[in-house]
Amino acid sequence: MDKEYTGTLRLGQVTDSQDADGAVIEEQPVPELTEAQVREQMQGFLGDQYQTPPMYSAKKVNGQPLYKLARKGKTVPREPRVIHISHFEMTGMQLPELSFVVGCSKGAYIRTIAHDLGAKIGCGAHLNVLRRTAVGKFRIETAATLEELNEASPTALRKKLIPVLQAVPSHAL
Repeated sequence: MDKEYTGTLRLGQVTDSQDADGAVIEEQPVPELTEAQVREQMQGFLGDQYQTPPMYSAKKVNGQPLYKLARKGKTVPREPRVIHISHFEMTGMQLPELSFVVGCSKGAYIRTIAHDLGAKIGCGAHLNVLRRTAVGKFRIETAATLEELNEASPTALRKKLIPVLQAVPSHAL
């Protein structure tokens, strides 16, 4: 199902994993940027595009997760696949960090989008923070917290439950 995420990326640093857990492998000065310049670069990501899965991912090649190979210092060829970006918007800019919201198809790697945006800007970037806010029709704003579920009466709990036929996509049944 399609997904939506919020997050922040850090311009000026490239890591081997494309996220904050990786080792910094390149540093460049962050150019003076306006919000309009960043938004223009982000617009170029909209629509269908090919994306190559990063080495630090659970994608399997010859039965082996890529991250296991990456941890051994190995890099293997990966097949690009088509992803779709429905929206990619900046929600804040405090250089060298940018906050964003992105909507995408399944299989899209947000850390690769952050990495690629940094490359387009010309200074590199890595993903700092990521939070999934929606999967299909399910949104974080309508989710119940564990505390709410623990404190709910059986009647209230039944009202919160979603029937399986409504929750699971029809193609998965």
